[in-house]
Amino acid sequence: MKVLNTFEVSEQDISGRLDIFLSEKLEISRSQAKKLVDQNQVLVNDKKPRKAGNRLHNGDIIKIVPLPDQPVENVEKDDHQNIDAVEVIEETPDYVVVNKPAGLLVHPTEANETNTLTAWLLEKYPEISKVGDNPEQRPGIVHRLDKEASGLLVVARTQKSFKHLKKQFKDRTVGKIYSILVYGHLEKKHGIIDFEIDRGKDGRMVSRPKTDKLKLKNALKIQDGKEALTEYWVEEDFTRFSLVKVKIHTGRTHQIRVHMLASGVPVVGDPLYKNRKLVKKGDVELDRLFLCARELCFDDFQSERKCFNVGLPQKLQDYLKHVT
Repeated sequence: MKVLNTFEVSEQDISGRLDIFLSEKLEISRSQAKKLVDQNQVLVNDKKPRKAGNRLHNGDIIKIVPLPDQPVENVEKDDHQNIDAVEVIEETPDYVVVNKPAGLLVHPTEANETNTLTAWLLEKYPEISKVGDNPEQRPGIVHRLDKEASGLLVVARTQKSFKHLKKQFKDRTVGKIYSILVYGHLEKKHGIIDFEIDRGKDGRMVSRPKTDKLKLKNALKIQDGKEALTEYWVEEDFTRFSLVKVKIHTGRTHQIRVHMLASGVPVVGDPLYKNRKLVKKGDVELDRLFLCARELCFDDFQSERKCFNVGLPQKLQDYLKHVT
């Protein structure tokens, strides 16, 4: 049987349910995780779990397998997953910097997905198949970018480079700047949002203070909130929107999106962390998240600071023309 993903449950995971574990590891919704279990695409210690809510134990081995009797290559492609739109910004023997388009997964989540950034990278740079902490799942991948977002990613081409880059992310010396468009206005033109981030019972991340339907009581009581720091600068104020530059000092799941929702200014086009009351009749619809990783800085092996920049995608530039 072909196995597309394998995870080992650690002590940090043992208090969680299977569906929540899958939601976090695969960056999918809890309902999508349940669907994987219901379709018999998940094995726990080589056995089919009775239900998606099963409790996990330290050392459990979780495997994601293809749909029964369905070829892995038989994939229904998402219109947004335009793998041909991946742009190489910088290529060296140690690393490659790419501009990921919105709608493209960095690595597979569901068992029959092959239209991903890692699939594209493996075809172009086959040497990364042995690079990383778990190269079978995330070859060369040092950091992540949400499927709905676009922008810069650095990928290691050697194990030495992987460790060098990973240490910088761990030490928080990597510079990451994002551009976002949010509904409403922030209280200050420049500030730092420092609300802790938890995982809610529905699999989504939640932050204090909670807004909309994300209430504090929905946070897992057994999991303390994790430190999260998001610095922002308001670049332009519109009547109902704000264009904001963001720098994250920590790398929590969906950090920018969660912090903005918690601040009452959700990111435009966010399908997960949103407030429907802010959408007005006649608003131009945006079929992607208005979040772009525009700047990425790190040190190479010679301790030289390398910085890369990209402009806003044309679709986002066009959308700004309709913003009032």
